Amino acid sequence: MPNPRTLNLLIFLAALSLIGVALFMQHAMDLEPCYLCIVQRVFVVLTGSIALLAFIHNPGKLGTRIYAAITALSAISGGAFSIRQLWLQSLPEDLVPACGPPADYLFDALPLMDVVPLLLRGDGNCAEIQWTLLGISIPGYTLMAFSGLVLLGLWQLFRKH
Repeated sequence: MPNPRTLNLLIFLAALSLIGVALFMQHAMDLEPCYLCIVQRVFVVLTGSIALLAFIHNPGKLGTRIYAAITALSAISGGAFSIRQLWLQSLPEDLVPACGPPADYLFDALPLMDVVPLLLRGDGNCAEIQWTLLGISIPGYTLMAFSGLVLLGLWQLFRKH
């Protein structure tokens, strides 16, 4: 089994890969991210950054457990937004919330404290399924990735050192 430092590096590399896939889908496949997609990306970056910090810091037992708990909590939070988006995608068309303006416009036109609640809630754009593979949409795969990151964080938290 990999040591804690190596596992943190693997978590960071997994998060980096997820962001790479997201950017490929956005720029090469022309899939525009919705509000909840952006929030999920933030949590992927946050989870990866925590793991990178743990890798660089290389703490002892207690520090490793603290980093692991924060990593798992970050991934759980990101997974919650994946679940929210999957829920929006499952709604009948007449129950889908109205679509809002693009996120770029929100950041340009509104103060950050007004934009954050809008991003966290999502809108009708988040209910649109832009791409699937084997019948699973992007937030479904993102939820699987967050689940894996949670499991790695929990394993790091509870394993014997």
